[in-house]
Amino acid sequence: MSNHVVIRSVARSPIELLDALSDAGVSTVHEALGRTGFLGVDIRPIQTGTSIAGNAITVSSQPGDNMMLHAAVEVCAANDILVVANTQPSDHGMFGDLLATSLMARGVRGLVIDAGVRDVSTLREMGFPVWSRYVSPLGTEKRTPGSVNVPVTIGDVTIRPGDIVCADDDGVVIVPREQASNCLQASHSRLELEEAKRKRLAAGELTLDMDGIREKLIDLGVRFVDEPSEGD
Repeated sequence: MSNHVVIRSVARSPIELLDALSDAGVSTVHEALGRTGFLGVDIRPIQTGTSIAGNAITVSSQPGDNMMLHAAVEVCAANDILVVANTQPSDHGMFGDLLATSLMARGVRGLVIDAGVRDVSTLREMGFPVWSRYVSPLGTEKRTPGSVNVPVTIGDVTIRPGDIVCADDDGVVIVPREQASNCLQASHSRLELEEAKRKRLAAGELTLDMDGIREKLIDLGVRFVDEPSEGD
């Protein structure tokens, strides 16, 4: 019996939770999660100024073969984000404007792919957000099976179907679905603290003193002097 499967049913989080995490931003969410869930510096946006969060629909593909991306479209719904991993590294352009058209028709919010994308100019014009490892014109085959809505791994992060994907100009962070509410709470607390700090900074205070950094530097042997002395 084949180990490959397309699972149609996925637990999804409500749009209010998704939008609130998107508003918080990737860096805040990453900190709120204890600095976990980041897919790495090489998964980058092809556009700027876009912030989204959505329910993960996961795809496990073979390198250079995008057949399972086509199969995944059927199970995608509004507010989902398609997350594509490969069993081995692939720099092929596995996704382009035609698949984006299908996903947009189903209300999908974006794509995260550990491979290449192409038709980048058209994707930007369409307003379909993408985070990818490569931009590549290399074409793909449709010959080898894979799976949809099984756990996949990008970098050292495992993404399960229904986990929440947060993506913006800073990169991509995965929020485990069961941690989403606590993560949002922690994100809001962090944003409130940052806003209070921002007002103090605007009034002229220094992080050097606000955050106790001056004392740390002195404890580490750093001297604050008005002029260099002999030996400095």
